[in-house]
Amino acid sequence: MSLFDYTVTLGPALLNGLIETLKLFGMTLLLAVPLGLPIALGNISRFPPFRLLCKLYVWVFRGTPLMLQLFFFYYGLGIIANNTGWLFLRFDRFPAAVLTFTLNYAAYFSEIYRAGIQSIDRGQYEAAKTLGFTRGQTMFRIIIPQTIRRIIPPVSNETITLVKDTALVNVIAVPELLKVAKDAANRDSNAIGYLLAAVAYLIVTLVLTMLYRRLERRFSRHEQEAV
Repeated sequence: MSLFDYTVTLGPALLNGLIETLKLFGMTLLLAVPLGLPIALGNISRFPPFRLLCKLYVWVFRGTPLMLQLFFFYYGLGIIANNTGWLFLRFDRFPAAVLTFTLNYAAYFSEIYRAGIQSIDRGQYEAAKTLGFTRGQTMFRIIIPQTIRRIIPPVSNETITLVKDTALVNVIAVPELLKVAKDAANRDSNAIGYLLAAVAYLIVTLVLTMLYRRLERRFSRHEQEAV
């Protein structure tokens, strides 16, 4: 079989793997991005128990390998479910991957949000208090809108990392892009699948990079106009 024919034959399987990768990527972003905000606010909360709980959450999920977390939520919870009869703890492969990635990336996003919030000048809090704003109004009307502009670059980097990290779910046999390429290479003793997978990852990361650069330019322009 020629190189072209092999590529065409392998194409549909790789496309399905890419779709699975993008599903995991999209669902993780959809859930982790908003989840990171209350964790970030908890990290700077004046209520010590909530602050301690959020700090512990971030420490655990940033301090342990993502692959280990995948094993725990898929295999570990499955063992606990079998031993205790708590079947609600048992997850199929893809839901386990979504849960793991969401909890992990929410911890990373929360630290980005926290750093962005704390980078805002304290004088703005005092000015808002003078104008009669409550702490909640100050945060959501004044601080967070400015924070969004500042965190676009680190969020962009974390998002691109997420695309590459999706490859880790092949360890629990989720049929994503890398697993399809690896299975094809093992079956056919041909590395073309790896090359095509690499091209697919590069295209996705290129599209995301261009999107975030456009967002940065747009927010920078609005900020300059506001000044």
